Amino acid sequence: MAGQIVVAVDGSSPATAALEWAADDARRRGATLKIVHVREPWAHEYPFHAVEGFAQSYSEFCEGVLAAAAARARELAPGLEVTTELAEGTVVETLRAASAGADALVVGSRGMGGFSGLILGSVGLGLAGHAEVPVVVVRKPHREEYHEVVVGFDGSPHSEAALEFAFEEARARRGRVHAVYAWEMPAFSPFAVGYGTALQEIYDNECRAARLRLAPWRDKHPDVPLVESAVCGHPAPALADASLVADLVVVGSRGLGGVRGALIGSVSHAVLHRAHCPVAVVRPRDGEGRQ
Repeated sequence: MAGQIVVAVDGSSPATAALEWAADDARRRGATLKIVHVREPWAHEYPFHAVEGFAQSYSEFCEGVLAAAAARARELAPGLEVTTELAEGTVVETLRAASAGADALVVGSRGMGGFSGLILGSVGLGLAGHAEVPVVVVRKPHREEYHEVVVGFDGSPHSEAALEFAFEEARARRGRVHAVYAWEMPAFSPFAVGYGTALQEIYDNECRAARLRLAPWRDKHPDVPLVESAVCGHPAPALADASLVADLVVVGSRGLGGVRGALIGSVSHAVLHRAHCPVAVVRPRDGEGRQ
């Protein structure tokens, strides 16, 4: 593998966790790491104080954030090629531009401007709906390795793009892909004749459909183990449960039930809030599957 991983930093704890994840991912992939700090053009108009309480200029702070991030990345992954960029503009649009052509863009779940108790910030949510490259949202340091990448799959172009990224990540980690195929059972009266038999038939049919849809992926990636789970229920809780023993959860930005024109679907949104590990949101490249 080769390429570039881009990570956004701002000095916050979630951004530091994102940096550590990105450095580790770049090392595994044999990619370069690009560290970006966005300086909003109006921020210098307001007094700024460092965390320790000492006054300093906004420019000095920005340069310090980048220098500290680069030093941390090199400490975690000696020999990793690291570059830094101090960009100016609105955060979401600037990071979109800075990550063009990259393998992935990594961000913390909240930045320094986030509200206490908020799980996902506006930057992470905005990028997950807009960026052309996979966006990995990291909430906190993820120390234990499970060698498993969970991916939500429903057969849509967005979930196929998610599967491709999941295989890339699993291969880099020398792990396996766990594809979660979830559906919701149609409503039946519990007093209907053959109720139990009908439920079993639906379950068996859905399991068979999942295996058939995933069979080409086994052939395409024979070096990466693939297991599937067919789950009767809403996809978000199923993916959140699977994330307890995963290194990464990958979802498409929208699935088959997505609203036309929506930037991010309800399942992706829910998983971003509920997962116990980093989450990657992937859109099809080159306009495939877009509406």
